[in-house]
Amino acid sequence: MEEYIKNIDLQTVSMQTLAFIGDSVYNVYIRTYLASNSNAQTGKLHNRSIKYVSAKGQANSIDMIYDKLTDEEIQVYKRGRNTNINTVSKNVDVVRYKKSTGFEALIGYLYLKRDISRLEEIINLCISYIEKEEK
Repeated sequence: MEEYIKNIDLQTVSMQTLAFIGDSVYNVYIRTYLASNSNAQTGKLHNRSIKYVSAKGQANSIDMIYDKLTDEEIQVYKRGRNTNINTVSKNVDVVRYKKSTGFEALIGYLYLKRDISRLEEIINLCISYIEKEEK
């Protein structure tokens, strides 16, 4: 994997590419988290994951953690949020969709930067905030 990551220049990579990667990375972390806490059927785990990985869930997550981001992370998030998008999910409005794209770009950026401790810190913050909302 490292050889592929080395081929991606963080200075020139598109925000859509960062979001594309970030969406997958976040999905893997969330699915792993949910599986570690339950031996439920995969369909039930998938349904639980939606509150985290949907555009609405990601938009809520960035709103909850925004004040915990560094200046660099805010810049990446804003660049991702402000990127031109060609399609919007039918289940969410444009503002939330753009926020979720920015969130995914940030996750992708941290992953490709190999700042795994910060990536996990942000994901854990998101998980804890979403879990608190459920209670």
